[in-house]
Amino acid sequence: MTPTGDAGNPRHSGSIAGAYLPSRQHYWYARCKLASDPLYAGVGAVLRETSAPLLDLGCGIGLLAHTLRAQGFRGGYLGVDNDANKIAAARTAAGRADLGEARFACIDLARAPLPAHRGSVALLDVLQYLPPQAANELVERAAACIAPGARLVIRSGLDDADARTRFTRAMDVFSRRIGWMNTAPKRYPTRAELETLLAGCGLRARFAPLSGRLPFNNWLIVGEKI
Repeated sequence: MTPTGDAGNPRHSGSIAGAYLPSRQHYWYARCKLASDPLYAGVGAVLRETSAPLLDLGCGIGLLAHTLRAQGFRGGYLGVDNDANKIAAARTAAGRADLGEARFACIDLARAPLPAHRGSVALLDVLQYLPPQAANELVERAAACIAPGARLVIRSGLDDADARTRFTRAMDVFSRRIGWMNTAPKRYPTRAELETLLAGCGLRARFAPLSGRLPFNNWLIVGEKI
């Protein structure tokens, strides 16, 4: 992907969101996410450390592909999601933005094998929507794809039994009720569970809060080969 600037810059945010027109829903979703969610800057900062290709599991409408290009990420990109409508929107927007190296596929991560891949993997706001065993198995499958020097990048709420966790769950339930997500949240992992799981996969994990000014209990977890 060719660098075009900073995704956090309002000019680039407007250009990125504009690729989703004429869908006003997707346009305003992109504008709001880019204005309020530190996810994209956080993931971009991590992946600037590597040029390995990225497999984005649960990519939604493909917003990460646009923001990574704007931040200078040069690796290949494959986004997969189980929502066919979102994949269709992702492909259309990528075509309008001329993201020639970005590809998208409709895959149910709970049932189908992952695409053949060696590089980095992103699992952003996915784990809470899977039953615990399925979530653990997905992390293990993702970890098996990580090449030396690449990264496993996870964004997830953590189960800390506090007000932020309750708010995070309430918003995930709300997303299901309005039809943005096609499943309801199941369970949030604890930090200890993820540290143990990633260590068993041969990855050293580092955790950083990633809620910005919003009252979520979101964390960015980066796994690297030990």
